[in-house]
Amino acid sequence: MAQASIVEQILDPANRANPYPLYAELRTTPVTREPDGTYVVSTYHEIVALLKDPRVSSDPRNHPEMAGAATTSEEAPSGLPESFIQRDPPEHDQLRELAMRPFGPPQTHDRIEGMRPWLVDVTDRLIDDLAGKHRVDLVDDFAYPLPVTAICHLLGVPREDQPRFHVWADALIETLDVTTGTFMQRQQRRQQISAELGGYLGGLADAHARQPGDDLISGLLTDTGPHAPMAREHLLSTAALLLVAGHETTVNLITNGMLTLLRHPGVLDRLRHQPDLITPLVEELLRYEPPVHMLNRRTTLADIQIAGTTIPEGSPLILMLAAGSRDPDGFPDPDRFDPDRTDNRHLGFGGGIHYCFGAPLARIETQVALPALARRLVNPRLVADPPPYRPNPELRGPRHLVVEFDAIASAAQTADRVMAHGR
Repeated sequence: MAQASIVEQILDPANRANPYPLYAELRTTPVTREPDGTYVVSTYHEIVALLKDPRVSSDPRNHPEMAGAATTSEEAPSGLPESFIQRDPPEHDQLRELAMRPFGPPQTHDRIEGMRPWLVDVTDRLIDDLAGKHRVDLVDDFAYPLPVTAICHLLGVPREDQPRFHVWADALIETLDVTTGTFMQRQQRRQQISAELGGYLGGLADAHARQPGDDLISGLLTDTGPHAPMAREHLLSTAALLLVAGHETTVNLITNGMLTLLRHPGVLDRLRHQPDLITPLVEELLRYEPPVHMLNRRTTLADIQIAGTTIPEGSPLILMLAAGSRDPDGFPDPDRFDPDRTDNRHLGFGGGIHYCFGAPLARIETQVALPALARRLVNPRLVADPPPYRPNPELRGPRHLVVEFDAIASAAQTADRVMAHGR
């Protein structure tokens, strides 16, 4: 049998726990061509250039496998249209502006930041529920329920419907995994799943139209700004986008973060006593152990010269974000976890016009979650290192993170200790 290529090894679930040596090997050839015609770019400056290049399309209709296939709501009325992050300008720009107005800065400054006290309460309640235990799975017992509760709160989803979202989100996330089928096969599965999700979200939108509330769907429905309101099918696809992003990516960011802190006990101890450390620490986590490792739904619209290679027009493209964020040409000593790192222009949220829509919410959730875990878990330690990982190579994170600890400190006690240390 022929030896597997570096990219094939990266996609192999057996290497999910530590793909970084493979990324280093991949970077020795900044642009590689896979046997199926896909071009893989792995170095920092080249990825940044392509994220900003208008000749790179995010629209799946431009993928060579999708020529003539039905991908829009008009052509496939049973499903949802692709979200705006799978569209190119000018359609992308108008839809993103409409989506951002009720979601966050610069148009709505206080919606996400205003959730911080509520997130603190939810976080403390989840940790309170661990009292009396000495071993828990931080994924199932904490890192999953926190962002899911937050995104459902943001969208105005009734609490009793949250388990249904878990099934849809997992199924949609699986379609991002390049090892689960051809591009066309994965697109077809997305349409089938989105048809079910679209039916639910449509009913939810109808309920919010009758009685608007202080939630994102109501904000999109009642927007009176330019080009508003957003068309119904795009409103539903935007809600679906947030649902999926609010599940896996933030779960992975919190879980990867706690795993990294447990592997760096000195930093964990600093976080217990230095609340301001959390802001640069989260940015370093987004560089060092990001929740999204690659972008694989890109296509070139013209021949592109980069790093001495010509990527032909119409070529599928994979941008290896996690490899770029460990590139020595982009970051000094890149394999060292350093929350004091300055000028940290990581690729954890992508870049260019498709910079992560949910970044403000993911940041705040992680900024709340990690200090609370650091302060309230008394003497936490890993049960297994490495932990078991999900198979998905794009959205990389542990499937379970089992930790043992001596006790759960009360929220009031830890707050008093932080204040005393500050004085």
